[in-house]
Formats: sequence, structure tokens, C-alpha cells
Amino acid sequence: MDARTCALQLLDERNNRLSLVASSGAGKAYLNKPDVIISESFLGSVVRLKKPLQIENVQISNAYQQQDIARCEGLVALLSVPLVFGSDAIGTLNIYKEKSYVFSNEEINIAMALAEFSALAIEKARLLERIVESEELLRQNEKLSALGLLAGEVAHEIRNPLTVLKMLYHSLDLKFPENDPRTEDVRIMGEKMDHLNNIVEQILTFARNAEPQFKPSDINKIINDLRILVRRKFAQQNVQLNLQLEEDLPKVKADDQQLSQVFLNLTLNALEAMPNGGTLKIKSSSSKTTKTKNKPTHIQIEFSDTGSGMNPELRKQAFSSLLSSSKPGGTGIGLAIVNRIIESHGGEIKIESSVKGTTFNVLIPTNSQ
Repeated sequence: MDARTCALQLLDERNNRLSLVASSGAGKAYLNKPDVIISESFLGSVVRLKKPLQIENVQISNAYQQQDIARCEGLVALLSVPLVFGSDAIGTLNIYKEKSYVFSNEEINIAMALAEFSALAIEKARLLERIVESEELLRQNEKLSALGLLAGEVAHEIRNPLTVLKMLYHSLDLKFPENDPRTEDVRIMGEKMDHLNNIVEQILTFARNAEPQFKPSDINKIINDLRILVRRKFAQQNVQLNLQLEEDLPKVKADDQQLSQVFLNLTLNALEAMPNGGTLKIKSSSSKTTKTKNKPTHIQIEFSDTGSGMNPELRKQAFSSLLSSSKPGGTGIGLAIVNRIIESHGGEIKIESSVKGTTFNVLIPTNSQ
């Protein structure tokens, strides 16, 4: 066709735009051109109508929105054909010539054939990408499952001698004068055995994949109970707690104890991220959709800290970690267990992070079962 420039643009349905993904013969101005809005452009018409359209001279046509770029690049005639896969248009193949021109039916048919092959190749590539992502997710799940089984075996082996140690410790009833340094040693020994016992129980919970015991639950009450539990630790670290709890939240079917574990873990993670003080905001709110009118469909709980944030690699691996052990003495269950609990409630948890802090968004449907 003696084309001056060829370009492939793909549809971003979420943003209602066409984005340039590949080109041949394009200059800098064309490569840097903004995305095309579907509802306001000639190329968008090609997608909407799912049929080829052409312009004899884009430099003087009011239908073409990027005339300055066309003049800069020496683009004149344009043939744009849709990339169609199944019943959906997924993009456009654009062919430009450097002079005024009317494309023949034969040329249009050739371009349509190229577009058909391109659409097929693109969808195959997308399918392969989804397969790779699914396989990676499956490997991660299998790895996590194997880790849970192994951890369960190890925890069982640890729990028996630990139980004996605790019984012996309490039977000794070690008491020393108030100023004796061994008093503090005894106290620490007791705390550490309790800490180790908590870790063992958390691992066993993970390995058993215990089913939640659902009942009507008040999210705000769970959060307020948590505030009482951790207020001393907040004071010790000079961390301010900012509660923003929506009044009259609908109750959800949930396991209070499991959600308490989740909220406690997210709170302790936030405290670990703010060793020198800061603010933790815990916000509860209900969300609605137009389909359900005034009936809330989800309860959202946000945990936002003012720590240093999480790097991308840590965020990527966050839900693969069995235990929260980023700081010595941490007692929270790991985010892998947090994620499992939320999923068992039919919900989801997401992480947003920057240098200004991290936010965990927990979303629980009001009809959890």
C-alpha cells in the first residue's frame, strides 16, 4: 500500500480510550500523542461501528482531532480498520499515506485481513499471559498449602514440650525479692513462653484452615474492643489512634474472634511501622451500589498508618508470609492468615502504600456466609 506510517491501538475499556501499542514509520510527535477518547474521535467511531473508515486528507478534515501531529509527521490519507475478536472490537489498525488518497476495496480487504490476524494474535498473547498468571497463583497457593502442612507438623512437635515447660515453670512458683534482678528475668521468661505458645497456636490455625463460626457481628464493636486492648501500646510508642467509625453500620455475618485477630494484626503491623510515633486511622464505612439503592452491600475497614511505607517487592509478597516477624517481639498473625480469614468471609484485602504510609483496605460483604 506504500504506507507512510502504520499504527496499532488497543482499547482500554475501563478508561474508554485507545492507546498506541505498536507502530512502524512513526516519528516522535506521533509516538508521544495522547490516548484517543472513544466517544469523541474518528478512531473511536471505528471501534463503535466495528467497520473500516477512511479520510482522504486528515490535515484538513474536521473529523480528525490530531491535525497538528499529522502535519508534523507528514500524514495525509488514513485508513482505520477495527480489530475484532469474537463480537468485540479490541482496537484499531491505522494505515497512513503521505498524500491525499482514497483506499480501494481491495486495499481495505487486505487491511481487514491483517487486522483479523492481529486481533487473533493479541488475544492469544493475552490468554497466554492469563495462563501464566494463573499458574503462578496456583504455585503460590500450593507453596502456601505445603508450608501450612509443614508448619502444622512442626507446631505439634513444639507444643508438647512447650506445655511441659509451662507447667514446670508455674509449679516452681519462682518468687524473689522486689529488687532482685532475677524477678525481671522470671517475668520475661513467662512472657516469652506465652509468646511462643501464641505463635504455635497461630501456625496450627493456619494449618487447620479452621472454618469461621458465623453470627451477626458488629464491626464497630470489634474495633472499639481492639482500642481498649492496645491503648497501652499506643501510649508507649506515642502513636495517636484516630477512629472514624460510621454510625449505624449494618451487622455482617462473621466470626468475631477471627475478625478480631485480623484487626489486631493490622494494628500491630501499623505500630511496627511507626516506632517513633505517628498516627493510625481506623475507618469503617458502608458502600452501596445503584442496583441495591440504599441497601449497603459491603463494609469497608481502612487501617492507615503514617509509617515509611512498604516497597513494591514487600507488597507483592505480603500475603505469602506465614508470620508477622518483621520486628522482634511481634505477636501478630501473618498476613497470609489475615488474607485467608478475609477470603473465608467472602471479602478481600488490598494494600496501598507510599513513603507517607500504608493503608490496608478490608472489604467484607454484608451477606457473608
